[in-house]
Amino acid sequence: DGTTWTSRTSGTTEGLYEGTYGNSTFVVVGDNSTGSGTILTSPDGTTWTSRTSGASNRLFGVTYANSTFVVSGTNGTILTSSDGTTWTKRKSGTKAHLGNVTYGNDTFVAVGNSGTVITSEDGTKWTKRKSRTKSSLYGVTYGNDTFVAVGNKGTIITSSDGTKWTKRKSKTSQEFNEVIYGDDTFLAFGFKGVIRSSS
Repeated sequence: DGTTWTSRTSGTTEGLYEGTYGNSTFVVVGDNSTGSGTILTSPDGTTWTSRTSGASNRLFGVTYANSTFVVSGTNGTILTSSDGTTWTKRKSGTKAHLGNVTYGNDTFVAVGNSGTVITSEDGTKWTKRKSRTKSSLYGVTYGNDTFVAVGNKGTIITSSDGTKWTKRKSKTSQEFNEVIYGDDTFLAFGFKGVIRSSS
């Protein structure tokens, strides 16, 4: 109910950054101090199993759509899986550190350092896009027929299709770490308590 919380044993001491749910499976991703990017899966959120990611990099983002899990991470890492157990490396076309990844309008979108934006219809083949910013991007979401990505120096960019992007004025120079969508409203938030909303 969101009120009472129970401690669960993850089986790792690695930092965990992002999670998602799909195909009756929870997937959480994280750090790589053991030499491999962390991926944990669970059918119920209680019992967790470590999976072999096949990637030596930190993993920051994960989403599920179109019967596919997609994970993003440092050095342009993109991994995909249909079941959360077996993972395949994909060529992202970039060496930039990738933050979050989302899905909308039949398109996966991942964002990262130096204004990096890459898109894919199936999670396998990726294309670099012009984001119209050099600022690093950390968060991305989809809602109301719109992709929104946020990042360093108060950067906010939007796109209807993930291909053509437009810079928006946030009226702050603080870094945005994440952006979410709900109740017909986008919320971008980050350093020093900064929050911006759009609806």
